[in-house]
Amino acid sequence: MRTWRDGDGTLTVGGDAGAREVPLRIAASYRSRTRGLLGRDGIEGALLLTPAGSVHTFRMRFAIDVAYLDRKFTVLAVRTMEPGRLGLPRLRSRHVVEAEAGAMERWGVRPGVRLELRALGTSWGKPAPGAP
Repeated sequence: MRTWRDGDGTLTVGGDAGAREVPLRIAASYRSRTRGLLGRDGIEGALLLTPAGSVHTFRMRFAIDVAYLDRKFTVLAVRTMEPGRLGLPRLRSRHVVEAEAGAMERWGVRPGVRLELRALGTSWGKPAPGAP
């Protein structure tokens, strides 16, 4: 099982021909998951909350897209949430990706799509060649 740490990474959507890489911020600690996007006016790229099965948008300043992922990073559902909302928990969700409203559609993130998440220096929890 992968142990995630707070930090940066990339989110890859799609196959080889149409793959799109998006900057990713990883929030794995309790403190960083609780903070999430609160107090920000926007986000460049996406935020991964792990582990997470639901989110809320209380005290947020902008609408967000939320993608619920299972443990193999397959998208279970995508929702757009306005500020001040409480999202319903997804039973098989282990991770949540948040981005500005409209971003998921532009990136091609929809139910059934498998995402590749890469933390700095790793891929799918295995150290990258040459990484310490």
